[in-house]
Amino acid sequence: MWGSGNILQVSSIGKMLPGPLQSMYHGTKSFVTSFTEAIWEETKDSGVTIPALLPGVTDTDFFRKADMERSKLVAEGSKANPADVAKDSHEALLAGKAKVVSSFMNKVQVAVSNVVPDKLVAANLHAQGKPVNDAQQ
Repeated sequence: MWGSGNILQVSSIGKMLPGPLQSMYHGTKSFVTSFTEAIWEETKDSGVTIPALLPGVTDTDFFRKADMERSKLVAEGSKANPADVAKDSHEALLAGKAKVVSSFMNKVQVAVSNVVPDKLVAANLHAQGKPVNDAQQ
């Protein structure tokens, strides 16, 4: 049917955080979110919603493909359940939200990063992004 529907853009909380060792990924996700916010505005009267989903570390094959399985962030951190991320995105679509950060802990991480100096956030993410063996050197 013309004039209705949803297009879910998948971004990342990386859009809101500095990304040492993942700068291209974080920069790309920043573009995806900015692009989505712009086309959300451009199409607001069309009946089509185009929200951005911003998950954090999620238990998918992404980290194997990105050769990041040994990163402290992945190896020692808790990964979100993909079903929970999908549920958050579906609820955001139904509620007509333009952007959704998936999971409470991701919301906390983003909120903290907004008050902690960027240099400290970048240093922390740099340490967590290193492989577990390299992080202790």
